[in-house]
This record gives sequence, C-alpha cells and structure tokens, in this order.
Amino acid sequence: MTIKINPARLWNDIIESGKIGATEKGGLCRLALSEEDRRVREWFVEACRAEGCEVRFDELGNLFARRAGHRTDLHPIAIGSHLDSQPTGGKFDGILGVLAGLEVVRTFNEHGIKTEHPIEIIDWTNEEGARFAPAMQGSGVFAGVLDKETILSCQDREGRVFGEELERIGFRGDDACGDHPLDSYFELHIEQGPILEAEEKVIGVVGGVQGMRWYDITLKGRASHAGTTPMKMRRDASVAAAEIIVAVNRLAQEIGEGALTTTGVIEAYPNSRNVVPSRVFMTADLRHTRVDALDRMEERLKEVVAAICLQHQVSETLDRLWDSPPVQFDVECVDAVREAAKRGHHPLREITSGAGHDAVHVSRVAPTAMIFIPCKDGISHNEIESATPEHVGAGASVLLEAVLERDHHGS
Repeated sequence: MTIKINPARLWNDIIESGKIGATEKGGLCRLALSEEDRRVREWFVEACRAEGCEVRFDELGNLFARRAGHRTDLHPIAIGSHLDSQPTGGKFDGILGVLAGLEVVRTFNEHGIKTEHPIEIIDWTNEEGARFAPAMQGSGVFAGVLDKETILSCQDREGRVFGEELERIGFRGDDACGDHPLDSYFELHIEQGPILEAEEKVIGVVGGVQGMRWYDITLKGRASHAGTTPMKMRRDASVAAAEIIVAVNRLAQEIGEGALTTTGVIEAYPNSRNVVPSRVFMTADLRHTRVDALDRMEERLKEVVAAICLQHQVSETLDRLWDSPPVQFDVECVDAVREAAKRGHHPLREITSGAGHDAVHVSRVAPTAMIFIPCKDGISHNEIESATPEHVGAGASVLLEAVLERDHHGS
C-alpha cells in the first residue's frame, strides 16, 4: 500500500497557524512564552488531541503529543522543532518541522497504520533565543546541556523571568525535563541558506551542524556633552563599538573558509543625540565546523576587543554566553533520510547545517537526523521567508518514509 501525505492540508496548517502572531509584511512575531506563543500552543494541542494523541508538557514547557504504538515497551520515534519565532520572523522556520509531524500522524491515522513505536510530535520551548538567551533552551535542558534553574530564572530585556512567564501562559508542566527517553528524533526544516535552491536540489540530507559561540560584550566609556567635549578628550564607547564591529567582520576573513562572524545586537546608552555614549552593549556570534578554528576565533576576538578599548580609553567585559560544539548526526538515521529521498526520486544533496537547531541538543541523548528543503533566496529570520508547497510536501514525504524505516528496523 502506498502511503502519501496530504501536502495541501499541511500547507493549510502552516498558513492557519501563521495567523497567530502575524505581521503586516506576512511574517511572524511569536516570541517564546508570549501571548502569541500561548495561543499557537493551544491551537496545536487541540489539533493533536483531535488525532487521538496524548499531550503532555514538562517543567520547561516542552510539549509532547504521543500517538500510541503497537508495542508499549518501545520508546517513541520523535518528530519535532519549534513554534516560536524571531521578532520579524517567517512562517516556516521551526513551524514546518512541528506541523509536518502532525501531518505524519494524520496520514498514519487515515491509512490505519499502526507503528511498532509510539510516534511523538514535539514543540521545543524557546528555540530562537530572541526573547530569552541563549537559544534552544527547552531542548538544551532536556539533553542536560543547559542548567534547568539557570534557564527558569533567566530574564528578558524587560526583566520578565522565564519561569514566571511559563507559568503565566499555563504551560509549565510537572514532568521532569529530560526524564523522557526517545528512540530517535527527526527534524524537518527549511535550509535557511541559499545552497539547495542554487543547486536545484529538493532535499538536503543533513550530516551535522557547525559549532557556534555567542558572546556578550559591554563597553564602558564616559558620558559627556556632544557640543563641549573635544574629540581627543572623549571616551566614546560607540566609536570603540564601531571598530569592534568591523574587526569582528574581518575576523571571518582572517580565519578563512568556513568561518562566519556576526554582530547582531548593539545598544548605546544613554541613547541621546547630544550625549557622547558612556556604554554600549553588543553581541558577537562566531561559527565554524571545527572546534580548533572556533578556539582561534575566540582568541582573536578577545585580542581585538582589548586592543580597541585600550586605544579609546574604554573598559570592556567579554563573556561567552553560549557554546554549541559541532555535531555529527546518527549514521543510521541519516541513512534513513537519504534512502527515503532516493525512493521519492527527489534531487538531494549532502549538507551541513550552518544554523543551530533543537536537533543539536537532542542528538546528545537520542539518534538524530535532519531534513532540509529550500527556502526562497536562502532568506530566513525575515518576514519574507518563503518555501513552495511542492518542497514542503516533498520534505514531509521524506520525513514520513524515514520514520517508517526507523520504525521497521529500530524495533
């Protein structure tokens, strides 16, 4: 019997869920633990229960919707991603992976397929890290990479506490985070880059994820009057910040192939047009596929920040906020994805993820694989983020086949 997903239904779910937190430009603003996050979670829970799933959530708010399997002694094969977004995000990043899991369950139900393993759809809490840093918090605590109490007590920029916000939206459960064994984990995602589209490939077989490190940098100078303080007597934190931004960009060029560097947040104080800034808060994001290269990048970052601040008589603190080492996914799960793509006659490409995903953390506690599909112009974390219904359907079909393959051979 041929089992096929319903791509039109999946596409409709993406469009409907995208109305929750919709922006004027067609994207999403659905920050973790916001009112919009609560609403989409409730929408998702209702949809899963309509398909006969048992829904639970743990003390970090990670949401698990389980379809029973034939055998009760087997751990679930999980499909997941996240439903939260960037402040100006798109409708596909993360959302595709969760809703494709729902479509797989619906397809199994329609065809009367009883898998050996339970099948579980997971919505991980705060993958984006846009409101509460670092990213991938729910999956990080689940995998034992991040400390539960540290995450529950972390604050957003307005001083709101993660644990209190989780309580407020009604999704702080009693289940211990991480006390939930998985047989395996599959995550479908848009590539968030331009490679698949440029090479006219439909499926990216993801072998692993590059390493990444996040840094918080605070520069302290001296506030003074913009009209009365001579240039040579200023201790201007914003000038030091500007030079650091250029140096961070140059750092990737120095390291060479595979190095990526970004300064994503810049905040000047007191933020007045006629006051020389006394303080700047900024961030640095360093990425590479090799740990030794990341170590060299970090060393150079510290050197250039110290040198620039000394030159401008500005003090600095540089803290590594997050370190996610490079990851290689499970060979058998990756093989299952590759073979599923071949059976579906989808043009494929082996690829390494440049972005972080919940699969990074989950891979530490369960065999894991990812599937990529193209996104238009490689654009993501942007309201114009887009994918085609055909590619969405192809990715979900490969996901379904890979899960069936795992269920058959992993019992």
